[in-house]
Amino acid sequence: MTTRLCFTEPAGPRGASHSVVSVPQLPDPSAWPSLRWGIIGTGIARAFVRAVAQNTRQKVTAVTARDEGKTRAFASEFGISKLHNSVDALVADPEVDVVYVATPHTLHRQQALAAIAAGKHVLIEKPIAMSADEAREITSAGVAAGVLVMEAMWTRYLPQADVIRRVIGEGIIGDVHLVAAGFGFVSTYDLANCLWAPDLGGGALLDAGIYPISLASSILGTPSRIEVAGDMGSGGVDVQADLLLVNENGRALASTSITSQLPSTAAISGSEGGITIGAPSSAHRSSRSPEGRHGTESKGCSSTATLPGPTVESDSRQPHLPPTWQRAGSNRRRIRTQRSSMS
Repeated sequence: MTTRLCFTEPAGPRGASHSVVSVPQLPDPSAWPSLRWGIIGTGIARAFVRAVAQNTRQKVTAVTARDEGKTRAFASEFGISKLHNSVDALVADPEVDVVYVATPHTLHRQQALAAIAAGKHVLIEKPIAMSADEAREITSAGVAAGVLVMEAMWTRYLPQADVIRRVIGEGIIGDVHLVAAGFGFVSTYDLANCLWAPDLGGGALLDAGIYPISLASSILGTPSRIEVAGDMGSGGVDVQADLLLVNENGRALASTSITSQLPSTAAISGSEGGITIGAPSSAHRSSRSPEGRHGTESKGCSSTATLPGPTVESDSRQPHLPPTWQRAGSNRRRIRTQRSSMS
């Protein structure tokens, strides 16, 4: 499967072509020091631990979760030597350098602060917290403690994201004026599913909407004005939202839903051209448990470009990894650059 990015330019002299960044620049995971990881939660963490084992020099040395049986099975599956009976015990372990928080949204603040207080670096599943105030509290604590605090917004570190950043940075599409993106899927109402549980941070915005919002903010920066139209659903969680994000750099339109199937596409419009991203993420959803958050893992993405112009195609079947320990050379990657004549 491949993701194809299509760059369009204004009409010019026939035969004109533009220099296009074609190969993602990904860090070599073997260049980073081997750290010892402690895992909190055993649901979505499975994809992370598998990717760490297959693609990096990092070592997962400890795990804790609420269900002892699931924790033991998880440790056995991945060869993790230490099982702790509490978060406090895990973060106090001298053989843990960095902690990965992979639990329901409402637990992120408490568990991240515990890791920081113990002097551990911490990678926190998205969303980093339930509110901006909580996020500021976590990051401020990290600064004060001198440890790395990071949200695991993995889509910012896919190969296509690197290409997009450099295409925009080199001015190929001029000044960016508009970003439009959406991500939504249909989820059957079920209070046993974290997605529908308000006490566990359920709802469309924190689970799905964070992806188009993150894409927009990574390109345009922090919005100074936000307008939202949305709907609340059964159980008291938001089920759909359409956002207008505005700042001095441009505007973004972001849509998300857990009751409608939205096209997982995005478009970036500039003064001299544009970028169309077809299906940047294809996330299959099933039931989610409070312990594991996601019942299934995200799949690879596939898309086809239809617009003329220089095209970059790259294999996007990437493991779920945080940016600092990102994978590169061990993944088979196909890169092809095509230049088309402009009429």
